[in-house]
Amino acid sequence: MKQVWIVDDDQEMANAMRMMLELLDCQVTSYLNARSAAQTLLTGKRPDMMVLDINMPEVSGLDLLEFLRRRPEWNDLPIVMLSSEAADVTVDEAMELGADGYVMKPVTLEELENVIETAFKKRKKG
Repeated sequence: MKQVWIVDDDQEMANAMRMMLELLDCQVTSYLNARSAAQTLLTGKRPDMMVLDINMPEVSGLDLLEFLRRRPEWNDLPIVMLSSEAADVTVDEAMELGADGYVMKPVTLEELENVIETAFKKRKKG
């Protein structure tokens, strides 16, 4: 069973994502902000994948993505971005920073399953 961390400041969205991920046979841990997820990573705990909301107060999902991709020990960690913004600039920035996929809120189960499969394949190759 894959361990997936969701980082989203919206508790309702995090709960919805948790339910969908559990339907996809994932074990889920939720964080309401990027700092707490980063602090847990720094203790040595590590998921098989992360789903990051882009728009969060203080530290955004893009900030956390950039932090993770600068560290070689997390370069193979699949990361999917989640956002309510469809702006091409945001999508481009996320992909340039090293995101493995991008989904828009509200997310369907099929979209989530596809982006997760793609993200895992991408990191296994790279």
